[in-house]
Amino acid sequence: MSRSGENAARAMEAVSVEGWWQRCNESKPNSGLEQRSSRPPGCSLRLPGVAVPTGCAAGRAPQAPSTRNDIRACSADPPYLPRTATNTTARLATLRGIMRTHSVHAYIVPSTDAHMSEYISERDARLGWLTGFTGSAGTAVVTQDKAALWTDSRYWTQAERELDCNWELQRTISIESIGMWILKAVPAEGKVSLDPFLFSIDTWKSYSRALHGSGRTLHPLETNLVDQAWGDQRPPPSSSEIYSLPAEFTGRSWQEKVAGIRQRMEQHVRRPTAVLLSGLEETAWLFNLRGDDIPYNPVFYSYTLLTNTTISLFVEESRLSAAARESLRSGCPGPLCVELQEYGQVSAHLRRYAQGSVTVWLGTEYTTYGLYAIIPQEKLLEESYSPVMMAKAVKNTHEQEMLRAAHVRDAVAVIQYLLWLEKAVPQGHVDEFSGAQQIDAFRWAQEHSRGPSFQSISASGLNAALAHYRDGTTDITRTVHWGEPTPLQKEAYTRVLMGNIDLSRLIFPSNTAGSLAPVPPLHSPGRTVESFARRALWNVGLNYGHGTGHGIGNFLSVHEWPVGFQSNNVPLEAGMFTSIEPGYYQDGEFGIRIEDVALVVEAQTEHQSGEKPFLTFEVVSLVPYDRNLINLSLLSPEQIRYLNSYYERIRAHVGPELRRQQLEEAYAWLQESTEPFPMSSAGPAAAGTLALASLLSVLLSGLGA
Repeated sequence: MSRSGENAARAMEAVSVEGWWQRCNESKPNSGLEQRSSRPPGCSLRLPGVAVPTGCAAGRAPQAPSTRNDIRACSADPPYLPRTATNTTARLATLRGIMRTHSVHAYIVPSTDAHMSEYISERDARLGWLTGFTGSAGTAVVTQDKAALWTDSRYWTQAERELDCNWELQRTISIESIGMWILKAVPAEGKVSLDPFLFSIDTWKSYSRALHGSGRTLHPLETNLVDQAWGDQRPPPSSSEIYSLPAEFTGRSWQEKVAGIRQRMEQHVRRPTAVLLSGLEETAWLFNLRGDDIPYNPVFYSYTLLTNTTISLFVEESRLSAAARESLRSGCPGPLCVELQEYGQVSAHLRRYAQGSVTVWLGTEYTTYGLYAIIPQEKLLEESYSPVMMAKAVKNTHEQEMLRAAHVRDAVAVIQYLLWLEKAVPQGHVDEFSGAQQIDAFRWAQEHSRGPSFQSISASGLNAALAHYRDGTTDITRTVHWGEPTPLQKEAYTRVLMGNIDLSRLIFPSNTAGSLAPVPPLHSPGRTVESFARRALWNVGLNYGHGTGHGIGNFLSVHEWPVGFQSNNVPLEAGMFTSIEPGYYQDGEFGIRIEDVALVVEAQTEHQSGEKPFLTFEVVSLVPYDRNLINLSLLSPEQIRYLNSYYERIRAHVGPELRRQQLEEAYAWLQESTEPFPMSSAGPAAAGTLALASLLSVLLSGLGA
């Protein structure tokens, strides 16, 4: 589905920093350039990833042999598989036997679950179990004699490490490509099957179009064939407690939220009688409930059918805490009484409800074709996102303050970590795994921490070329270097930083999404805004292959739709949080990402055109960038002024918290790392200013400006 290409990638293998360290020191003499005393010469450390990735080892690794031993070589004689590959021969044989019993010629397996979640539980990791591939985005198709995996560029190297030679790797996620492959692999009149409760409405329709007129039929099978093949080895469902989020962390009661959604139903021209919620974040947000069904995402398996007068929550009732159950039932009887029904009964209940004179409002991005097909077409109100998803995207004042405070505490943890690295890395006792453990430990020590927002990505050297806190939620990436960076590393880092700055300080019209042109809600025509994050890289022929940002939840998912800079994101509004995360990745050598979280706020402009004020970003991530990698001569005076102002804010907000926690050494590190940059080091004023102005004039030309 459309969200599967969003933003994070996985670092794969821990690399011993000691081994890299020795080879770095052997291969690169000390240049004599000025460095921090704690940084040994000739080596670098990259910390990419989300939630401040950790890690270590060489920024530019020694040249690998011509034949890489970390990826498969299926054309070799005999074929070579790295230790990270999974033997899938028996699994495929079992699945193919089950396919024959159902007369299925091709079976399509997605990477998502029944709620279109980006991250899934182990129980729902069907693609991973079948293929061995653990990336978050992919599709597999199995026939009686072939098997293929489709994934995007973030995961190509990872797939070559994890797949065995039973699998063809298709370097695209295009459904048209999948359809063409099926047409070649499946005979005419063949049956192509899938589980309709694991595919979005749009994805189902795309497969139907791809096969239309070919003689092959797309046949839904509610019995999941991978589950049958997996058998008793499939992990059990979660049994952890579902709990209420205290009012101090929400700013609004669930009853107020329900009233707000019902008001939107009344105001809609179609006057829907019910809203169906399939996204796990939707129900969690609406009822101020949280769970632990998916690692690093505080959600639980559930559906909600909210009508004008009733509320049906489909969930495993026995898992609700006493306080949660009491809260949900406090309005009984009456329109604020939550009727608790078993999770597996949602289809039957929806089928009964749809028999009446009703109109069901649903968001197509998170509703599966299986549920969608239950409701007669004339009784559907379809929009990309439900009214709950749209309401959740705009954080209230209390939530905004909570997220700001969470980032101050997170900055304390990250600064402690960076200081720890400066001491530990030169001793040769840090690898990617231990680095990730350490940052998690620093975060756990902070007040209100409930764990990382997803697994800390710790990558170094060639692993850093793979592009990819549950207290807020926070999401931050810093890349650092020990020693003398190569000219390319330093230029690439500086240009990534320039892109981060240019987007962070952008002022733009209200009702803007991917395009600078004001657009109707839910109709973003492009990715124009994110061009500001790419301009400095584009100027020298560099780029990155992932999105520039995504929404951030309030103690919810770290990738929260529908906010962001993609063409299918919604227009930005004040109160939305988004990440800003340009990067650059040199395959097999090094990687760079600089990621901050920003709040959309009203801009203070000299003039105002139109009814609504212009908007800008307030960066709430408060961790300094690596001075060792910044080429100040590339920055414009405006960019240096922005950096110095940002560093003043870091000192003002994080410094007092470090002292309150009696972290004096970390406080001293912060003071040193946030020294103002000299304006005299900036490049020619016209270089940055005119280039940005030129881009802005081109983008605004569509407005008739």
